[in-house]
Amino acid sequence: MVAPALHIVTDVMEWHHEGFTDAQLWLNLAAFLPMPLLLLGIHSVQVPKPGAAGLLGALLYGVAFAYFTYTTIYALVEHVPTYEELWKRLGVVYTFFGGLMVSGGLLFGWSAYRARWFPRPAVLLFSLGIIVNLVLAILPAPDILQIVGSAMRNLGLMAMGYAILHRKPAQFAG
Repeated sequence: MVAPALHIVTDVMEWHHEGFTDAQLWLNLAAFLPMPLLLLGIHSVQVPKPGAAGLLGALLYGVAFAYFTYTTIYALVEHVPTYEELWKRLGVVYTFFGGLMVSGGLLFGWSAYRARWFPRPAVLLFSLGIIVNLVLAILPAPDILQIVGSAMRNLGLMAMGYAILHRKPAQFAG
């Protein structure tokens, strides 16, 4: 729950400062470090397991966030001032990994929705946030709207984390 919440904070900081700051990037790095394994962990607690599609989605999402962690380190080391500048430097590769995040996240979300282990509103919020981010990446829109999509995705992850923390131990058994 902490990493997605911290990611929301860093998005707001970036928007407020109209670009990157060292503090924002360091906090973003702290938020992104656990993200490559986050969906894999969420996938692993579901009983019954949502299947190969859910696992593949978690892995794709994780690979994307491993790359996004690198981009945060790159922005820190190279003193990249804004997301727009970061995208100019990493464009095609960044876009590829964005596609992995979207496809992996939607595959995971669909699989988790079908498994019915998590509250459906949490899974829908996560998936809808990914769709909002995809649509806003295609259409020209103000940066604040990208923050809305990311916040929805992260709130969905936080709600899934909350559901895990409030399950009884017997609900984890197969």
